Amino acid sequence: MLEVKISRLELSSPIILASGFLGISSSSMKRIINAGAGAVTSKSIGPKPRKGYKNPSIFEILPGTFINSVGLANPGIDEFINELNEMKIHNIPIIVSLFGETIDSYRKVALKAENAGACAVELNISCPHAEVSSIGINPDLTYSLVKKIKKALSIPIFVKLNPNVTSITEIAQAAERGGADAVVAINTLAAMVIDINTKRPILSHGSGGLSGKSIHPIAIKKVYDLYKVLKIPIIGCGGVSSYKDAIEFFLAGATAIQIGTALYQGIELITQINEDLNNYLKRMGYESITELTGVSHNFKLQEVPDF
Repeated sequence: MLEVKISRLELSSPIILASGFLGISSSSMKRIINAGAGAVTSKSIGPKPRKGYKNPSIFEILPGTFINSVGLANPGIDEFINELNEMKIHNIPIIVSLFGETIDSYRKVALKAENAGACAVELNISCPHAEVSSIGINPDLTYSLVKKIKKALSIPIFVKLNPNVTSITEIAQAAERGGADAVVAINTLAAMVIDINTKRPILSHGSGGLSGKSIHPIAIKKVYDLYKVLKIPIIGCGGVSSYKDAIEFFLAGATAIQIGTALYQGIELITQINEDLNNYLKRMGYESITELTGVSHNFKLQEVPDF
C-alpha cells in the first residue's frame, strides 16, 4: 500500500530521510532504513571538507520548531565515499545531497557520488545560510546547473527548492526544463532570533534556516502551487511529524515526503507514521498511497467575488 515510484527509484515506503543531521554515517542511515524509511538522503556533501559555523548552530525556538545554521559542514565527497561503499554493501537506497562552488564542481561531486553507488542525487541550491542559495533564486542558473548535471549522470536528479524566492514555481519549472526528475519542496526558511538580554543573534552565524512544525503550512502551499505547473514528481518536505502531516502533502500533490526535524523525538517515529498511513488507507478504502496525490485539487476553491 505504501510503495511509490519516483523516476526509476522504487521505494517500499514514501518516507525519505531529509538531508540533515542524521545523514552523515552509514550506521545512522541504516537505522533509518530499519525503522521503515523507503530511502535516505545524505547530509549535503561538497567537493572538499568543510567545518561549517561555530556553536551555537541550532536552537529550538518553539516546540518542534528549530532554527539552525550549521553552514554545510561535511567531510567532503572523497571521504564520504567510504560511507557510500558501506551503504552499498547493506543495499541501502541512498540519495546524495550535494553542493559545489561552481557548476563544474557540482558535476564532479555528482559523478563521484554516482560512481560510488548513489541511487540518485539531490542538488542543494537552496540552503538559506550558505552561498548555494544564490543558484536557487535564479531560474537561468538553476536551468544551467541541472542541464549540465543531467548530461553527465545516468541516475535520477532531484532539485531541492528554495522557499525564499518571489516565485518558487518559476524556479521549479526551470529545473524541470533542465531535466530534473523530481523536485523537493521545501528547504528551510531564512530566519533569525535575537536574544534580548545579550542583544545579539542567538546563532553564531546570525541568521539561519527555520524548520519543523511552524513551516508545515507554508510547505503545503508551495507543494500545492507546484503541482499545478509541474509534470515531474514532487517530494514534500517541511514539518512532518505525524501521518496527518504526510497525508496533507500527498493531497496537495506530493508523490513522497521527507522527514527530518521531527526525528529528534526518535527514529521510531518513522515506524509509527508508516503504520498510521496504512491504517488511514484501509479506513478510507484506498489500495495505494499514490491514489491520494493531488486529490485536493479536485475541489474548486472559492474565488474573490466581484463588486
